[in-house]
Amino acid sequence: MKIRGLVLASLLALGTTACVAAAPDAVRGEQIYTRCLACHALAYDRVGPRHCGLFGRLAGSVPGFAYSPAMKNSKIVWNEKTLDQFLKSPLKMVPGTAMTYDGVPDPKDRADLIAYLKQATSPGSPACHK
Repeated sequence: MKIRGLVLASLLALGTTACVAAAPDAVRGEQIYTRCLACHALAYDRVGPRHCGLFGRLAGSVPGFAYSPAMKNSKIVWNEKTLDQFLKSPLKMVPGTAMTYDGVPDPKDRADLIAYLKQATSPGSPACHK
């Protein structure tokens, strides 16, 4: 009985460690966001629209930004799932989008980037405070 309990405890510990190791890393995501800075900024529009207020926002809806018709008509609401799909392959998810970036193929990179964006673009974040 002791061995069985020890094996179970070991498996639970390994499972917990794996979950912790797999958790998205917003600090690493900020480093990945540097790839986006050629076209985007958190608080203001550049070649691409600003990211502040991204989560829960309808794609193609930042006032004054000139979106492609494909993005305006996509009916996407940005959340972790839709952002992950879009970042994986923007041109596949929204054919005709003006965003010509090939995407972020690595799932861990996308998860970390999304964790950073969720933290950095929330209404109370200093970068988005008006």
